[in-house]
Amino acid sequence: MLVGHEVRRVAILGGTRIPFARGMGAYADVGNQEMLTAALEGLVQRFGLAGARLGEVAGGAVMKHSAQWNLVRESVLGSGLAAETPALDLQRACGTSLEAAILVGNKIALGQIDSGIACGVDTVSDAPIVYARDYQQLLLASARGRTLGARLRPWLGLRPRFFKPVVPSVNEPRTGRSMGQSTELMAQQWHISRAAQDELTYESHRRAAAAYAAGFFADLVVPYHGLTRDNNLRTDPSLEQLAKLKPVFDRSPAGTLTAGNSTPLTDGAASVLLASEDWARGRQLPVQAYLRYAKAHAVDFVKKEGLLMAPAYAVPMMLKDAGLTLQDFDYYEIHEAFAAQVLCTLAAWESADFCRDRLGLAAPLGSINRAKLNVVGSSLAVGHPFAATGARILATLAKLLATRGGKRGLISVCTAGGMGVTAIVER
Repeated sequence: MLVGHEVRRVAILGGTRIPFARGMGAYADVGNQEMLTAALEGLVQRFGLAGARLGEVAGGAVMKHSAQWNLVRESVLGSGLAAETPALDLQRACGTSLEAAILVGNKIALGQIDSGIACGVDTVSDAPIVYARDYQQLLLASARGRTLGARLRPWLGLRPRFFKPVVPSVNEPRTGRSMGQSTELMAQQWHISRAAQDELTYESHRRAAAAYAAGFFADLVVPYHGLTRDNNLRTDPSLEQLAKLKPVFDRSPAGTLTAGNSTPLTDGAASVLLASEDWARGRQLPVQAYLRYAKAHAVDFVKKEGLLMAPAYAVPMMLKDAGLTLQDFDYYEIHEAFAAQVLCTLAAWESADFCRDRLGLAAPLGSINRAKLNVVGSSLAVGHPFAATGARILATLAKLLATRGGKRGLISVCTAGGMGVTAIVER
């Protein structure tokens, strides 16, 4: 081991986030650093961490400007934590902040640090927009010039097309398909109906609205920039209204994914506090739950598998590590990138052919009790700021275990690039 002689338990003390907002809306005039700083400030205030030096703050963003190369560190410096708290930027697409929690958790488990924060943020309202590579090369060539003539000569090649902005692509470079188009193919492969997707979406909004009404999110969500709750949430969802929406990724009669049963482009930030039991006890902070197991996996989505199917592989690998079955959980927090993605994953675990041929199992993993799935809503209702979702889910699950009972919860997050990040949280 790098430090300790024993593996310590990793305590989850709780989390805070700002309300998630639809892109180009409430947070259109702020960026990643402002939002992440606000989420961290909320955590500092909630747990009395003003001036405290933590062992690590790890997190990141998927969509960020090149000038934000030290985004997490800059946010830490504005959060109220001690300036001596180190910070780390990382990125694993939609699994970023869950991966950050695993990294921080590993350091705590090995005794390298006693406390840390995992966090994530994303904005589509302040997306980095650049210009053509030809224009970039012209500017660099001019900068390299040793004489005035050498600096001016490249500008003779300036063309109007150089000023056409290049916005970040949402398509997979290897396939050219968007995540929605790829998920539409998954839905067709697994025979996932439009009605089933709309039903899952309806339940996500209904449960999230009920959780807000019951005060569940009161200490998890801190007001920010005029919002007190996620503004994608529908407090009176309707299956009839969902059924009227037209498909957006496949507009043929075969299309099933709509703007309703797909997550919207979202701005937001989230954070979660992790620590050793001794550190928590020393600050008189109650432990909500423990981060016990984790697994990341990837699939060959170009040749063999659906883009967002990696969690279907990662979870059984993690279950083997833990000596558990799929049914040994009180809560299932499966990130709702699309309703179809959740349903494809569940169908795969129920499939004898998939479990035998792809996972090498003698029998299917089986089904789960849907009443235990995303019990306070998930991404379809509250939104999905890419890098923030993992921290949101981890903090939500820890609070569920601490306040509603139960022993164990499962987290599953799919990501771009055919990857998935999963975790097990125990009380």
